[in-house]
Amino acid sequence: MLVTAPAFSGVAALFKRARALFDALDVATAVDDERTVALASADPSDDGGDRGGRIRYLPPADAVTAAGDADAVIADEAAGLPVRVLAGLLDAPAAAFVTTVHGYEGAGRGFSVRFRDRLADADRRVREVRMDDPIRYARGDPVEGWAFRALMLDARPAVDAAVADATLDSVEYRTVGADELLDDDHLLSEAFGLLVLAHYRTEPDDLARLLDAPNLSLRALVHDGHVVSVALLAREGGLDADTRAAMYGGERVRGNMLPDVLTSQLRDPDAAAPTGLRVMRIATHDAVRRRGLGSRLLDEVAADLDGDIDYLGTSFGATPGLVAFWAENGYRTVHLATSRNDASGEHSALMVRPVTDEGRAFARRHARWFRERIDGVLPDALSDLDPDVVRAALAACDADGAAVVDCSDYEWRLVVAAAHGPGLADTAPRPAGRLALAHLLDRGRVDADRGEVSTDRAEDGVSREGSDLSAAEERLLVRKVLQAREWESVAAELEYVSTTECMRALGRALRPLVDRYGGEVAAAERARYE
Repeated sequence: MLVTAPAFSGVAALFKRARALFDALDVATAVDDERTVALASADPSDDGGDRGGRIRYLPPADAVTAAGDADAVIADEAAGLPVRVLAGLLDAPAAAFVTTVHGYEGAGRGFSVRFRDRLADADRRVREVRMDDPIRYARGDPVEGWAFRALMLDARPAVDAAVADATLDSVEYRTVGADELLDDDHLLSEAFGLLVLAHYRTEPDDLARLLDAPNLSLRALVHDGHVVSVALLAREGGLDADTRAAMYGGERVRGNMLPDVLTSQLRDPDAAAPTGLRVMRIATHDAVRRRGLGSRLLDEVAADLDGDIDYLGTSFGATPGLVAFWAENGYRTVHLATSRNDASGEHSALMVRPVTDEGRAFARRHARWFRERIDGVLPDALSDLDPDVVRAALAACDADGAAVVDCSDYEWRLVVAAAHGPGLADTAPRPAGRLALAHLLDRGRVDADRGEVSTDRAEDGVSREGSDLSAAEERLLVRKVLQAREWESVAAELEYVSTTECMRALGRALRPLVDRYGGEVAAAERARYE
């Protein structure tokens, strides 16, 4: 039995109760640690058979990996987990998703709408059990009602009908101050309700920060008096030399998430000098999604603050769709976190959109450093990163001009032989990796003046006009060449009929890259095989 939740503290009582139950049933247990209850195995020759087993807790991301080996999975506080994690737990033969359906934990539409829709489409028998009577307090308890109102646990966005007609032309851009939110319960409920729905885990501190934090501000698009899109922004950077030096030495400066990562982890002593505005959360009403309102809001923010800040930034759990959304809005990749978020199981992406010359210099510097280090991180800490996230993140990195592949004459002979002759890509991992990286960087071009990114690629595996490789071929380059995965696992994941066919496919994928980036030595070597 596999148990998961956003934090172990949420399920500690389950393990305590399990041990008490086994004691009452006179079932011997061996406690490995507080997060595991192991049942002592009976003699297999007994009529009862082998009764061994265990109940163990794993963080959500690890639970997804282990779900297929469990007999059953229990996910507590399920509405506090991303849909991707919830869906991954369905690999178990049986699963229970336990959660409240109101308040912060149950407010996210990820569980109540998107995951429920996925369950309905799945070939699984679903049984719903609902408990309405509270355990810890009486129904209608006045203290609970007060807490709901005080902490905005009942915050809700506008009803669908009120905003269904919203368009780019009908909405009005507004700056919403904390005093205005406090004076208008209706506005506060709609704005905070959207922010809650957009995030899979909200805490009371989020409301406190929204109303009290001096570096936070709110921007919104309003249709007929109703909030249809909202962005929560944090002002960061602009720090003096002494503070920057302290941050470089490891001191935490609150309210400066992006500058802190770029300074302390990536060792840029000047990262906190420019002034930035980080988009902490952005949300658009479900009834009007995919109408360009989120992009319109981001453009309005950039225009509104032009000259007041040097760049806009964001940090989020990277998925292909999210990276593409931010790239299409002029944000460029400067970092991929090497560790996964415990709850979401995703690696965070840091992206910036410069708006001044200082911001552009800042963005170019970190884009260049990102390119210089990424080939060393992908086969190590990022070896499990989704290849489509790698493709999107590299396409959204602002490369200054076409990439130059720096290989010796000998390395060119090795990689040309792997592409056009009898050679093997395994003998030339370094030049093959440089070719793959150059291609993935060049396929997305960022125009610093217009803030546009081109990341077109056919997801059905068919190359589009102007591209050399299909999406399937790029995934192969990422998994085998850049992340150095084993041939057998790559062939199985990408559904090649055999490892031999996978190897041949890689050789074919390298051919147009050799032709594009190779010089005279590569051309002469290729001629040997024609």
